[in-house]
Amino acid sequence: MLLRRALSRTCRAKSLRLTGPAAVSSWQQLAPRTVAAQCQRTATPTTGFVSRRMASTAAAEAVAEEAAEAAEAAPTVPLTDADRQRLNFQRNIGVSAHIDSGKTTLTERILFYTGRIREIHEVRGRDSVGAKMDSMDLEREKGITIQSAATFCDWEATDAIDGSKQRYAINIIDTPGHVDFTIEVERALRVLDGAILVLCAVAGVQSQTTTVDRQMRRYGVPRISFVNKMDRPGANPWRIVQQIRSKLRIPAAAVQVPIGTEDQFRGVVDLVHWRAIYNEGHKGSDVVISQEIPAEVLELATQKRQELVEQLAEVDEEIGDLVLLDETPSNVQIAEAVRRSTIGLKFSPVFMGSAIKNTGIQPLLDGVCDYMPNPSEKEVLAIDMKNAATGTNTSASATPDVPLVPAAAAPLVGLAFKLEEGRFGQLTYMRVYQGTLKKSMQIWNVRTGKKVKVPRLVKMHSNEMEEVDAIGPGEICAMFGVECSSGDTFTDGTTQYSMTNMFVPDPVISLSIKPKGNETPNFSRALNRFQKEDPTFKVHIDHESKETIISGMGELHLEIYVERMRREYNTDCVTGKPRVAFRETITRRAEFTYTHKKQTGGAGQYAKVSGFIEPMEVDPETGKDIAFENVVMGGNIPSNFIPAIEKGFYEALEKGTLSGNAISGVRFVLKDGAFHAVDSSELAFRLAAIGAFREAFKLAAPIILEPVMTVEVVAPGEFQSQVIGGLNTRRGTIVDSEVRDDEFTAVAEVALNEMFGYSNQLRGSTQGKGEFSMEYKLHQPVLPNLQKDLEEAYRKTLPQVKK
Repeated sequence: MLLRRALSRTCRAKSLRLTGPAAVSSWQQLAPRTVAAQCQRTATPTTGFVSRRMASTAAAEAVAEEAAEAAEAAPTVPLTDADRQRLNFQRNIGVSAHIDSGKTTLTERILFYTGRIREIHEVRGRDSVGAKMDSMDLEREKGITIQSAATFCDWEATDAIDGSKQRYAINIIDTPGHVDFTIEVERALRVLDGAILVLCAVAGVQSQTTTVDRQMRRYGVPRISFVNKMDRPGANPWRIVQQIRSKLRIPAAAVQVPIGTEDQFRGVVDLVHWRAIYNEGHKGSDVVISQEIPAEVLELATQKRQELVEQLAEVDEEIGDLVLLDETPSNVQIAEAVRRSTIGLKFSPVFMGSAIKNTGIQPLLDGVCDYMPNPSEKEVLAIDMKNAATGTNTSASATPDVPLVPAAAAPLVGLAFKLEEGRFGQLTYMRVYQGTLKKSMQIWNVRTGKKVKVPRLVKMHSNEMEEVDAIGPGEICAMFGVECSSGDTFTDGTTQYSMTNMFVPDPVISLSIKPKGNETPNFSRALNRFQKEDPTFKVHIDHESKETIISGMGELHLEIYVERMRREYNTDCVTGKPRVAFRETITRRAEFTYTHKKQTGGAGQYAKVSGFIEPMEVDPETGKDIAFENVVMGGNIPSNFIPAIEKGFYEALEKGTLSGNAISGVRFVLKDGAFHAVDSSELAFRLAAIGAFREAFKLAAPIILEPVMTVEVVAPGEFQSQVIGGLNTRRGTIVDSEVRDDEFTAVAEVALNEMFGYSNQLRGSTQGKGEFSMEYKLHQPVLPNLQKDLEEAYRKTLPQVKK
């Protein structure tokens, strides 16, 4: 790898000498990946070398011109010295991990050491107070985080080189670990500049860890890995580092080595600055730094520092050069390389500690300040809705191309990423990307075009609030009394910039719900509020059974909302048996020619459509698997009727004919049709589209799909055969298993329909020692016998035709 980089660099130098100053400027505009490819072509001795060089140089100049045009089209306000001073000492981070990895416990220590709270309270503590970030009663009772909670603190970081101290402002969002509340992690990572990925020193990379990793990659969030619970028996941080590299596929290396293991764990060796750090005093408040490395870990620390340098040489050019020249990088060079490659999403430094034992938290905070990006170092792009309005772009398919600058004097751009119903009305969490948001200021909602006034502006500390008059760029705040939806962009009216939406997964499970006794206004009020706050919680009325159906990400997700209705709205509810979100799709192409005719007194209804439907794969960019295409030529169908046909197609998708579930994976192509000058109408064409789709659907070999979950089971090794046997009886496919000292992990893919009641079976077969978690993976075709049963059950619910 290093030799390849050296050859690449030599080649680039030669090519720059060959092509003169114009090519040099062109090369500077090219992306690193383009440079590497260009260099590879240059190094290949083939005919036509000169013509290819000229063509590639012209292409590079074209890229540079396009970039210059984009920069001119979007004028930016430069950062002032005051902006840089403020942003350099600001960090926005999230704490994310698998269930029970210690996220909330870690956040509690961070708040204690930064002086935000006076006492430490445990998640399941005996004092019944609960952790600061778990403010809901349900969270404290169950010992899990249900809602993400925001806070802010100041940390006085110590410079390892000269010992000087500098105060950093840190905004923190503590997120849930349970897959049922994955939207909370999604919207937190959408607005953060960096994250701490917490891993258990025994369990390591688990199912939800990979989900969080995927979310971090989706939003380009740099991460620091923190191996927690180093005091537990069986803690093995080196296995965890290897898992980060192999399972999460990101280069990683330890920047610390533990001093002592398990119950003897008392501190860490800082491999970057080569010193030992101990926690002493009341609850680990006193940090003792020694330049002398303990003899028992000296050899291991030397070996791991060399490993750190080797990993950095793979991802950082400066360290790679030093290694090629057989030079030893200095502490400062290593620290700068860790920062560069972490911000560049090429590397993850691994810290170690034990939150419950108050060890290793202060060095982690120093690491956040040293290696995490400030708001000006993370590129943020927005969509200019003026272009969308003029037709050069469309809001649905637009790509973000306007860079935002966190300058206080720039026009305001902020994203509302979370809503909450508070005591004083709707509480809207907002990340300000550009400009300054002030109390009593008039702001515009880009989606609705409405102008609103900001009555109150607060900074959140879990469920407590601190009134502020203004919020600068790069900050996270909350405002009261502003009606909006999650994902709305706000500006000061001078621009029409819009941020891209966050990813919202589809619900996988449904329940029928009704209030005990007479229905009160609180029932619908609660459902409306929860639906507005949580985009993954859906409510609809089944038109046949007239039941209210709630849908969500899992049993726990819906159970929590039913319990909240009882506590917060005094509405007891009765729920039906959980229903799986089956889907229907087609497996082959089918043609259709359908005429809708209806004659009554006066004008009748007439519409004719023809075309075909065909299977469609999920679009990797938009995530959609349904599409409508109009290829009608010659005006056989007037253009004003085309939207009605599209509406009819989407209406037909809502309910399939096999099991009454939604249809997905279909492309509807309209090729031709006919109309009548008097009898044709939008209604007629909408009904024609519905009839045509249903007719073609029967001919396209339709099948039913069921959601398949990735299930991870952790249990003592003695119960391995019972656990695997239990998964096999539920039609599970074992995809991975790992045996550790005294426990094992099995990962399987199981249909959600087969997972009901599994928690009781697992407890029974493992004497209550086993635990499992699951997350949605994909929809797969059901077995033929299950499809037959579902079709028959649906047929029985349909009204019988009278003879």
